[in-house]
This record gives sequence, C-alpha cells and structure tokens, in this order.
Amino acid sequence: MIKVCIADNYPVVHFGVKSYFKDNADISIVANVGNFLMVRDILQTKDIDVLVIDLELEGLSSIFEVKALLKNFPKTKIIIYSGLSEQIYAPNAIKAGVSGFVHKSEKLETLGISIIKVYQGKIIMNETVKKNLALIAKQTKSERLYRKLSNREVEVLRYLSGGKKNHEIAEILNLNEKTISTYKLRLLTKLNVTNLVDLVDKAKKLEIV
Repeated sequence: MIKVCIADNYPVVHFGVKSYFKDNADISIVANVGNFLMVRDILQTKDIDVLVIDLELEGLSSIFEVKALLKNFPKTKIIIYSGLSEQIYAPNAIKAGVSGFVHKSEKLETLGISIIKVYQGKIIMNETVKKNLALIAKQTKSERLYRKLSNREVEVLRYLSGGKKNHEIAEILNLNEKTISTYKLRLLTKLNVTNLVDLVDKAKKLEIV
C-alpha cells in the first residue's frame, strides 16, 4: 500500500481526494495537512511514500523549500498538485527534483496513476506540458524568453506580479533586499522591458504568472 500525504490549503481538496481513494487497493491517504510547517512534522513522524503538495500551500514560499524536503527525506517522492501554469512551473519543479506535476484541472484518476508511477521511481509530467515544451522550442526568441528564467526569478516575478514590494519579497524568501533588486533587474533584461508595469504585463502574456 502506497502511503500518501496531501498538503493543500483547501478542505474541499482534502475531502475530495480522500473520498476518491477511500477504497483504493494501492493508495492510502494517511495524512492531510494544511500548511508547510505541518508537512515537516508529518514527514518526521510518519513514513510517507508520496507527498502530494500544492505550490501555493500556506507557509511555502519557494520551490527551494521543496528541494530541501527532498534532501532531508529522500525516501519520500513528491508530486506537485497545483492550479499554477504547468508550462512554467512543471519544468522548474522537475528540475528541483520532484517526481511529477499534476494540474488540478486533471481528473483524480490521473492523480492516482501519477502516485503509483512516482512510487515506482518514474518521473511523470502531463502530456500537455510535453507538447507545449516541444512547441515552445519552435517559437520565436520573445516567446521562449521564459525558458531563460531560473526558479528563483520565476518566484520573484510571481510576487512582483502579485503587487509585493522588494522588501516584502525579501522577507518572504528570506533574502537580502538588494538580492531581490538584482533579480528584478535580471527579469527586466531577460524579458526585454524597462519598467515594472511592462514586466508584469509581459509575464501575464507569456503565462508565467
């Protein structure tokens, strides 16, 4: 039996997932947590085979924190289960070491198949993401700009687009404010814009945020 922990902000997600897998012969939902601090506690006290976690989970500010979980709990596979853009966040998540990315628009059957596959040691990614990446490789330089962004740059851009100030982002990501300014400058350069308004607009057009 594959022991699974669901980490999500919303009770309806916990209820829906747990109900769906209630009588599953292969998958057992052994823990449900509502914030990132609880994730660490669960992994320290229970043997979890697969952690299904939303990138927007309360208390989770960076993909690097997920990367740290993988380092500290190497026996636990991680699947990102999120409503964020697959095109942007799935490749970054896989690069960080997670075993898969399942968009919340997918059927729970897909989540179940993904849990079994990552438990078996496979890396899974939605076919739509693979097709999008193949298409993007053929697109113009402007359309491929997002591929040049690092995980941290995507995170900073996400917070900037959400209206956060440099000092607020620095506090969230536990970085120096000057470092955030550097990331912002890099983003302006990489996305070929000169101000924050155009930067956010470009990010939305490219579906980065």
